[in-house]
Amino acid sequence: MKYETVIGLEVHVELAAKSKLFCSCTTKFGGEPNTHCCPVCTGMPGTLPVFNRKVLEYAVKAGLALNCDITRDFRFDRKNYFYPDLPKAYQVSQLYAPVAVNGHTEIKGADGNAKVIHIHEMHMEEDAGKIIHSPDGKTAFLDYNRCGVPLLEIVTEPDFRNAEEVNAFLYRLRSVFKYLGISDCRMEEGSMRADVNLSVRPEGCEELGTRTEMKNINSFRAIERAIAYESARQIKIVENGGRILQETLRWDNVAGYSFSMRSKEEAKDYRYFPEPDLPAFHLTREEIRLCRAAIPEFADEKAERLMQEISLSADDARVITEYRNLAELFEDTVKLCNAPGEVRFWFTGGLLSYINETGTDPEDITLLPENFAKFAGLVLNKTLTRESGKKVFRAMLESDGDFDIRGFIKENGLETLDDEDLIITTVKKIIEENPKPYDQYRNGETKVYGFFAGKVMKELKGRADPSSVNRMLKNILENES
Repeated sequence: MKYETVIGLEVHVELAAKSKLFCSCTTKFGGEPNTHCCPVCTGMPGTLPVFNRKVLEYAVKAGLALNCDITRDFRFDRKNYFYPDLPKAYQVSQLYAPVAVNGHTEIKGADGNAKVIHIHEMHMEEDAGKIIHSPDGKTAFLDYNRCGVPLLEIVTEPDFRNAEEVNAFLYRLRSVFKYLGISDCRMEEGSMRADVNLSVRPEGCEELGTRTEMKNINSFRAIERAIAYESARQIKIVENGGRILQETLRWDNVAGYSFSMRSKEEAKDYRYFPEPDLPAFHLTREEIRLCRAAIPEFADEKAERLMQEISLSADDARVITEYRNLAELFEDTVKLCNAPGEVRFWFTGGLLSYINETGTDPEDITLLPENFAKFAGLVLNKTLTRESGKKVFRAMLESDGDFDIRGFIKENGLETLDDEDLIITTVKKIIEENPKPYDQYRNGETKVYGFFAGKVMKELKGRADPSSVNRMLKNILENES
């Protein structure tokens, strides 16, 4: 019998507000344990929360970007549970009136076709702290720095059928949220993590199977492995006549298997009730309008437009638009110099190579479009060769944005050589030093031409115009032969 895997997601995204959801403590990642917390976020008796309205702005933008209906009258609810890393033993979340509902977005399915993923709801809540276990397993240390950090939880319908679709959705979510500027979505820091709800059923069956929930998976590769493992585990149990238990699992990515944490709770188990320390909130139409007006053109839309406007390939458009700041750098540079081909060359072959080589965060690139455009112009008008340009471009990227291009070129002697006599002398010198390849060329082995061209360019330290070198080299080789 063939089985179908059915998956729904609960994605937790830390929002980029500078202070926590209900207090003024910093949300900065890291820091010494228990230095980013206060009596409010640790829930000390007698303290009262104050709602951070910046979090609301971010949540509304996210909801609008994912085609949700925005709840104009919303509130917070108290979720009661024994959280060892939330000292007040409850979490402030939203159950009865979440900020956004009934959304959807498109991904590319495993078959290459567009597939709609439906979003049940999006709600705001506070994060819990962190438990650090000693190596011997006998002691647990609690770090409350993360307590109260604002989260947005995105709950999907069970629309996924495999890990590829899950990861396509998460990539889409990450791209949208980073373009909005509402989260860095760094899975390695826990600012984006997914709970995977998974069940299996016979292919063609409409009834859903019993689901399990794998908690807090924070890498794309781990999600692939966890889904593959859990799907196979459930199918094996069903085929052997067993019964799937509805439970919460923890995925161990090192060991490559999941293990049970507890039986799966339902909403009634948390004894939700309206948060008594916070009022109900009202969103005006004007507030929603302002949020909608601030939504940018997203990566996939921008990529499609660039492919149409300046004939970028699909691959180039995809990499150029992956990060909003780099996409804006590219477009602003092209507008200034009107040379999309040259800008694309240095963007994909220079800028992205530098990022990969150095491990630089793309969002930390400080290259100014004015400098980039000026540089592209100098290459196009042959003030710089592309070989010399590599040194200039690297220096630009390593600067803090304020860079004197012409001063650097002059100081390092990188201007293109326009001395024809020197080029001719160099060509003849290289030919004289390499009689065997010269004889091969005379005998019709024209493939050695590239050998001579490379030697000449190297001798001239990449400063000669390649077209001039080729013209003179070809003339001398043909006349001499």
